[in-house]
Parts: sequence; structure tokens; C-alpha cells
Amino acid sequence: MPSKPIPGSTGEVLTCLPSPYASHPGTGLLYLPRFIAKCKYVKEHGALPASYAKNFKRGLDRFLCLHLGIDPSAVEQVVRAASSDEEIERGLARLLPAEVRAAKWNRDLVQKGMTAAGREFLKEALTAMGCADRADDIRSVPDLIDFDEGRIE
Repeated sequence: MPSKPIPGSTGEVLTCLPSPYASHPGTGLLYLPRFIAKCKYVKEHGALPASYAKNFKRGLDRFLCLHLGIDPSAVEQVVRAASSDEEIERGLARLLPAEVRAAKWNRDLVQKGMTAAGREFLKEALTAMGCADRADDIRSVPDLIDFDEGRIE
């Protein structure tokens, strides 16, 4: 039987966040719903748990924003200022470039962790989670996130 993460090995796990593979309805961008959800969580709770705070507006959040040519804090500001999902969407429409190049970003995202250095990172992370045997199953950083949050058995 394949191993599962040691509970607490990565810190607190938020299963309320969408998968990195969820696409944004308005743009088709993968991961954008997750970044928006993290911004909403911060707005509602004041901060993310430490296990998520270390990469908030960094890591994949930052990579997405670099792709879009915007500052991650600008997305957080849109979410903070909005009182509804509709307002968030209007704010994003003003913030995002006209051409978001969704196909390029989506391809790049699903391949994060597939370089030699990335494979080593995934192996180290899976070992720390008590799941070194899963290195052939968990092939990317988005996979690792979904595995940690229980979306991959």
C-alpha cells in the first residue's frame, strides 16, 4: 500500500484551498483560484498558518504573478478591497494584462519540479513527509501540494 504523509510533517494543512490544477473561469489560468483563496483566507483570518505563510506571495504565487507581469501584493489588495467575488473579478480584470497567455503558464505550472533540481526537491520533501516511496507518483510541485492536502491518494 502506498504511503501517506505523516500527519503534521508539513505543518498545518488547509484542505479548504483549491487544487493548484483548478482553473480560473475568467482566464483559464491554473493556480489563480488557489492564490485568490489564500488572499481571502488572509483577509478573513489575518494570516495563513505558518506552513503556508512561508510561501505566500512567493513560490508559485510569485511565479504566476511574474508570468502576468504584476506584483503579488496587487492581487492581495484586489481581494482585500472587494466585498464579493464579483468585485474580485472586476478588480482582476483591471489588474491582469489583456493577454494572460494561459496555455504557456499552465504548461509551465504542471512541469514545475520536473527538472533534475526539482526532482531532488520533490524527493527531499516526500522523504520528510515519510513518503519516499511515492517519488514516482508525485511528479511535480502541484502534485506535491495535492498529495499533501489529500487530493492524491
